[in-house]
Amino acid sequence: MNGVANNHTFRLLLVSPPATIATELPTLQRLFEAGLQSFHLRKPGASVSEVEAYLRAVPRQYHRLMVLHGQYELAQHYQVGGLHLPAAARATWVARAHLQQPGHSLSTSLHSLTELRQHRRRYNYVFLSPIFDSISKQGYGHAFALTEVQQQLQRLQQRQQYVPQVVALGGITPDNIAQVRAAGFAGAAVLGSVWQAADPVAALQQLL
Repeated sequence: MNGVANNHTFRLLLVSPPATIATELPTLQRLFEAGLQSFHLRKPGASVSEVEAYLRAVPRQYHRLMVLHGQYELAQHYQVGGLHLPAAARATWVARAHLQQPGHSLSTSLHSLTELRQHRRRYNYVFLSPIFDSISKQGYGHAFALTEVQQQLQRLQQRQQYVPQVVALGGITPDNIAQVRAAGFAGAAVLGSVWQAADPVAALQQLL
């Protein structure tokens, strides 16, 4: 199963740019070769055929490391690792849940500690953001104090019920990723710190 599900090792996940950039696909293959273990394919403005063309351009052996943020019907034809539900997709997921194949992870994006406490679906992991000021979204400032998040994560872990693993998203860099791990997150998801770097592969390796 992809993502961070059922794995207590701190993980690094990479999110795609929302709009495909010219060097993205060849760079992605280099990132996989450099050790990337989870790639979230998020193309909100893309059609099903465009995302399918993207998948076809990625060597098949890496599909199991990829998580779809939309165009979920493609999961029936490509052996991706999981499905991710943005907030808008959660409300209608019951009618589409049949698209989740055996072995797929299921994740979602949350933006408050209240949402984190009140989730009901059995996600394998969730993104919590923004933890720091976003690199890829100008003006998207941090919404949490790490000490508060750490206390909440500790309380969640003490529950007897099922609790998904929580992945930090937003402004993660080599300078602050150690703080994320120390706060008790199961992993970190990055976007701008890799894709906006002069050398994305070197940036990924530094984060790893």
